[in-house]
Amino acid sequence: MKKDIQIPAVTNVEMAMVYEYNDIYKTDDWNVYLINNKKVPLEMLVIVSQGFSEKKTTSLLRKKLAVLPANSFAKIEYIQPELFKLNNRFQVTFFEGNTLFEKTFLFKENTVREDALETISEIKKQGILAE
Repeated sequence: MKKDIQIPAVTNVEMAMVYEYNDIYKTDDWNVYLINNKKVPLEMLVIVSQGFSEKKTTSLLRKKLAVLPANSFAKIEYIQPELFKLNNRFQVTFFEGNTLFEKTFLFKENTVREDALETISEIKKQGILAE
């Protein structure tokens, strides 16, 4: 039965860590965004995140979005800079039409830093795209 399940490759969906100013707390924060560059909405999204290394693992964080409209983005979570010394994995599962898709995005340890920022055109802010 499992061999009969086909999950197609994900295209035009990206994950970014964005460095942005927080007006409420007057601080520069890192936030994780999910970007939908498709011409169709994504539905029933589930995002599971976890930091890990050989010696440490953080608890799982789960987030659900009902819909991510076509050509849009959504802020998923704030992330503490202390976690950048770990690998940070984001597993994203969603429906496009009646088809289930899944993709794992990875920010490798010590790759999220201010000197690596580039403009994320969809969000119009500085950040780093996941692998």
